[in-house]
Amino acid sequence: MESSNNASTTKVITGDAGYVLEDVPHLNDYIQGLPTYPNQLQTNPAYSVVKQYFVNVDDSVAQKIVCHKNSPRGTHFRRAGPRQKVYFESDEVHACIVTCGGLCPGLNTVIREIVCGLSHMYGVTRILGIDGGYKGFYSRNTIPLTPKVVNDIHKRGGTVLGTSRGGHDTSKIVDSIQDRGINQVYIIGGDGTQKGASVIFEEIRRRGLKVAVAGIPKTIDNDIPVIDKSFGFDTAVEEAQRAINAAHVESESIENGIGMVKLMGRYSGFIAMYATLASRDVDCCLIPESPFYLEGKGGLFEFIERRLKENGHMVIVMAEGAGQELLSESLLSMGQDASGNNLLQDVGLWMSHRIKDHFARQRKIAINLKYIDPTYMIRAIPGNASDNVYCTLLAQSAVHGAMAGYTGFTIGIVNGRHAYIPFHRINESRNKVVITDRMWARLLSSTNQPSFQNPKDVAEVKKEEAPATGLLDGDNSKDDHKPVDQKA
Repeated sequence: MESSNNASTTKVITGDAGYVLEDVPHLNDYIQGLPTYPNQLQTNPAYSVVKQYFVNVDDSVAQKIVCHKNSPRGTHFRRAGPRQKVYFESDEVHACIVTCGGLCPGLNTVIREIVCGLSHMYGVTRILGIDGGYKGFYSRNTIPLTPKVVNDIHKRGGTVLGTSRGGHDTSKIVDSIQDRGINQVYIIGGDGTQKGASVIFEEIRRRGLKVAVAGIPKTIDNDIPVIDKSFGFDTAVEEAQRAINAAHVESESIENGIGMVKLMGRYSGFIAMYATLASRDVDCCLIPESPFYLEGKGGLFEFIERRLKENGHMVIVMAEGAGQELLSESLLSMGQDASGNNLLQDVGLWMSHRIKDHFARQRKIAINLKYIDPTYMIRAIPGNASDNVYCTLLAQSAVHGAMAGYTGFTIGIVNGRHAYIPFHRINESRNKVVITDRMWARLLSSTNQPSFQNPKDVAEVKKEEAPATGLLDGDNSKDDHKPVDQKA
């Protein structure tokens, strides 16, 4: 195989039959002559029953598993898991954990399992929690973490370390890491946080420090590319059912009742789509990826009136980023938050007023609309059983990677297998619902709603010939979304 470095953050290995490994950096790449040590798991009683302690050094995970007979093997990522040799001795490790950005179910579970993984698997005793996000590195106190301290935190929502947006000062952060003698940094956060982690890694590499930087991607919206899904997503979809059920009960208990639920999804409508599919009580789902219009033939108002005549009630689920283009310019100019995300108007509240106004003033139809926004209730709960298992595996895979000397990576499940993914792949795009995929078609079939596409746009799409390999094109679109295989 041939190895090549296309850029400071890109490490590509090519092989036969179109095999491409997008590898992650290693401490050996910029520090020569590092000693290695036998992995402590060989003498760990918990692993005594395991037939194969370690993953093969050349194991990789394919980004796409659907292929044609003569298609190339394609892009792969390095498989996660414990290695036979490690680059840190237990008493040498001084680790830290930081959480940044918004809340998400499962944050405390990830923190707990990083601490317990380092302690129970590798015998590490010095672990710090950074208080209050990135700025905590240089402006807050640290929190000593032990298995006893974190024992019950997975039962709580939020993050015991505190969080914040912004506050990223690369030089100050790396100075703090260097001054404290920290050599493993675990960073839990969304796309903005992972971009910050990438910059921190680059500065650490520039200074030639023996410090491993590992990212655990966090986004309740499930919009991280490449990986199958983000932790907290299953919990969010499950909790959203309570709001949808309440909207359904309210709407069917009164004449011309409409229950409207706004769910999270700034740019990607995965929560709204999966919550709708799981519920079976939703009549209409609106997401950012699928534009819609309100008035005229084929518009939302016409569909609402038809569904009310048919059933006497209806439930609408709306992602927070849906329909933002319908708002006036004055309402849209809200600026950005500290993470650089556009601040969005409450489109659900705006939409509920538009619906009420349309039917009261123009159609002279008395409707009863109840608007429910469970956003912060969903974000603040602890992870469910599925997410707790997922968080455990993510945390342990991150620990294995850092101990093995890998750095500048984020951990995620790709086609059911844990893999180490270069930061730049996580940061280069945002995963979105592909409305030309079968999953969105399944939703339209389930709700029996129109697509709300402009007739002219539909005609243009029909003119385009579908590619022969349509199922293989594009990013990981989560078509045929499968349960996570609990194998590392």
